[in-house]
Amino acid sequence: MLASPVAHDVLVSAWTVATAWLVGRYVIMPDHVHLFCSPGGLDAPLLERWMKYWKSSATKLLGEPGGTVWQRHHWDRQLRRGQSYSEKWEYVCNNPVRHRLVSNAAEWPYQGELNQLRW
Repeated sequence: MLASPVAHDVLVSAWTVATAWLVGRYVIMPDHVHLFCSPGGLDAPLLERWMKYWKSSATKLLGEPGGTVWQRHHWDRQLRRGQSYSEKWEYVCNNPVRHRLVSNAAEWPYQGELNQLRW
């Protein structure tokens, strides 16, 4: 459901509005999303609260009743070096290849970068 032009546009819209955290690179898979994010300012809410906000916005835009799109929890990792970002991105962007959705990561249409996260 998530790997579609409509869902891609909806997620990008939700992340663009939910600026308490800034989304850097992302990959939208058919049943889950990988994204890199960073607080948008010193007063950024907890990551959990921000995730609930954009998930709720995206669910409404997708027209899904009862919020059935998302699982309750998320898995997050804190990256401490710019090198970690590059290494993790290489892993994440190759997810569509590992799942045999494309033969080359660059062919996957549901990925991008909204903000350049700096170290």
